[in-house]
Amino acid sequence: MNNINLNNRLVRYGELIPCKTAFIDTHTPGSNQKENFSIIGSGVSENPDQHVHIKIPHGFNIGAAGQPPKCHNSLHSHRTAEVFFVLSGRWRFFWGRYGNAGDVILEKGDIFNIPTGIFRGFENIGKDYGMLMAILGGDDAGGGVIWAPEVLKEAENHGLILSEKGKIYDTKIGQQMPNDETLMKPLTEKELKNFPEYSTEEVVPKYVARYLDLYSLSKNKPAKVIGENGKIYDKPGFEVEFITENSFENIKNTYNKDVVFMPVEGYWMLNSVNYNLILNPGDTFSLPKNNKFTLNPTKPGMATLYKVIPTNDIPGPTSRK
Repeated sequence: MNNINLNNRLVRYGELIPCKTAFIDTHTPGSNQKENFSIIGSGVSENPDQHVHIKIPHGFNIGAAGQPPKCHNSLHSHRTAEVFFVLSGRWRFFWGRYGNAGDVILEKGDIFNIPTGIFRGFENIGKDYGMLMAILGGDDAGGGVIWAPEVLKEAENHGLILSEKGKIYDTKIGQQMPNDETLMKPLTEKELKNFPEYSTEEVVPKYVARYLDLYSLSKNKPAKVIGENGKIYDKPGFEVEFITENSFENIKNTYNKDVVFMPVEGYWMLNSVNYNLILNPGDTFSLPKNNKFTLNPTKPGMATLYKVIPTNDIPGPTSRK
């Protein structure tokens, strides 16, 4: 194997380094067992000590969330895209000002492009530890998350405060906010009225794509999942394709931007001039631009993979037809 820059481009699932104190709700009961992973870029982590595996700018961030059963992620909102696909487990996503406007249950391989500007949260409702893989729009991932007021208040009751710069401080271990920072102000009732309440009927048909449906749609060629011509219409600064053992022969094999491969099932061999490697479920690989490649499943049976392709679209609010 030619290992040119391989350590800067490949993150193995088994080598992911978690941060258990990435967000303001880290000490809040029910959320205190979640793990955050920054795979490409720092994402929206509020802990400056978060380990970032790949620091090369891509125009988007790749991350992951790992949670045991009954653990949930508190209500928050994003200014740019937040896309999740399920690597393992069963997950319930919910949204709205109080998390009761709508919900959907996702399982392995299902993908959800959550509309920007709404409060959302998620919980592991399965029986085992589960993992979500995430794609966040923009190199700065929209500048951080916007928390529901109750989340900030509850966090403060457990010793954590958040600065306007998006950094957390743990007062219970003696951390103090620097003089040049101020406390993050909760959203006012007037500001909260700008966050829409979408029903399940409005969200699920337009923003969720099911794994087995994508598998069927990619029988002869890769399925366009997110993009201007995707099953999920959006222009978030990247596109997402879905490739299977039935469609790998019809993929485009060179790009003028860095492209990211994220297997869901099966084992994939990727060969190029500089890279020859096997990708496993949960691995993340960033192929440098202008690197002609081939991609092949290595074993019989079902093999699936998501590919993230940067575009020239400006990251921002969800595009709607």
